[in-house]
Amino acid sequence: MKIKVHKVFDNEWCSQSGKFLLLAFLLIGQCLIAQKKPNIVLILSDDAGYADFGFQGSKEFKTPRLDALAKESIQCTQAYVSAAVCGPSRAGFLTGMYQQRFGFEENNVPGYMSASGATGDDMGLPLNQRTIATELHEQGYATAIFGKWHMGNADRFHPTKRGFDEFYGFRGGARSFMPYDENNPIDKDENRLERGFGNFLEHDGYLTDDLADKTNQFIAQHKDRPFFVYLSFNAVHTPMQANKTDLDQFPDLRGKRKTLAAMTLAMDRACGKVVDQLEKLNLLENTIIVFTNDNGGPSDSNSSLNKPLSGTKANHLEGGIRVPFLISWKGNLQKNITFDHPISLLDMYPTFSAVAGVEQHKLKHLDGVDLLPFFKNEKEGRPHEFLYWKKENRGAIREFDWKLIRYPDRPAELYDISKDIAEQYDLALQYPDKVKAMYKKLFQWELGLERPKWQLQRKFEGKAAQRMDQYSAKKITINKE
Repeated sequence: MKIKVHKVFDNEWCSQSGKFLLLAFLLIGQCLIAQKKPNIVLILSDDAGYADFGFQGSKEFKTPRLDALAKESIQCTQAYVSAAVCGPSRAGFLTGMYQQRFGFEENNVPGYMSASGATGDDMGLPLNQRTIATELHEQGYATAIFGKWHMGNADRFHPTKRGFDEFYGFRGGARSFMPYDENNPIDKDENRLERGFGNFLEHDGYLTDDLADKTNQFIAQHKDRPFFVYLSFNAVHTPMQANKTDLDQFPDLRGKRKTLAAMTLAMDRACGKVVDQLEKLNLLENTIIVFTNDNGGPSDSNSSLNKPLSGTKANHLEGGIRVPFLISWKGNLQKNITFDHPISLLDMYPTFSAVAGVEQHKLKHLDGVDLLPFFKNEKEGRPHEFLYWKKENRGAIREFDWKLIRYPDRPAELYDISKDIAEQYDLALQYPDKVKAMYKKLFQWELGLERPKWQLQRKFEGKAAQRMDQYSAKKITINKE
């Protein structure tokens, strides 16, 4: 009897339990797949014009790979950076906070700074500020940056000490696209190409292509674990350098405009290489891809176009702070649609952190917000009611569709961005109470900021005003009488 019971247990129970265990393992496997944290690829162009992409309406430039990505993406039509120049803008999205809160208000460019405050290599992202790379690293992500850093030249500011496992790029703000050698001598130490920490070397070929190739190597090496890639192009920042084969694609263009088109085509090709790698490795459905730009195009230095926006890099007109923005996550986000409410690159930190599993109460100090609930129609309304900008005496505030710009050399101006994207019609005289209220709101925000840790020489403020006037739409003042 005892043996008989054992046989029943051995045969029938084991048969049933085997099925149960097999089913359990399958379910666990499915859960593990479903719960695998998404990869994140953030691609940032440098100084590109708002209108210089096919998906932004350009008929002159060729960007077939980004145009194809746009058809697989949500395109945010009112995406803003937190500063009109690249250093502070990058400090903002890396920390998810207005960079003025920790004194990173101005570009850090050795040799151009005021004698007061930090200078030279002592200018950098303060060490007490946490980066999105650190956040994601602690969530198990492999993290890497390829290209431009610009968050400080000193060793203590190095990317590998700020949350990035790997670095292939340069510490400064701009460098040659061609290798430095005896025929192309290096101008600044911070522009040397570096792999890891202190391993300086030069690349072969054209740097934009090389950055994509190194990115793809990293993706292949880490395809079996979550990864965060920050592909930080120096394209299309000066110096204006392009390959002849790319220049030949634009026979009808001349001068800087022709070179810019060729540089943009190379960057587009590089973006396509990365997307192709993700597809080849079957990672597209579990990868968030963002493409955007660090500030408006500097039309006077690289012939970029920001139309229909007024202004350029370094000022608070729309052309200085509104940027192209694509976000794709195959199978998780809708594609080939637009999102028309204002967003900010400050939102990248909380958005990426949320999908990585960071508890939201740990992110309450951030100025950005998690955008995914808005993209998925789980939340209604606007991600932001207010957005702010500041550089010395200059500042701006956007409240819903109203935008106030404060100047050091003229009265403040007021625009209704929903009706006047080119900022042609100054409504300040028509709505004096609105001007007063928004002026005070801007000032209240400024009271919570840190003093700038460094500043450019004052003469550059005058040059910024001249550039703004040169590239502004004609201002028309509306008097309510």
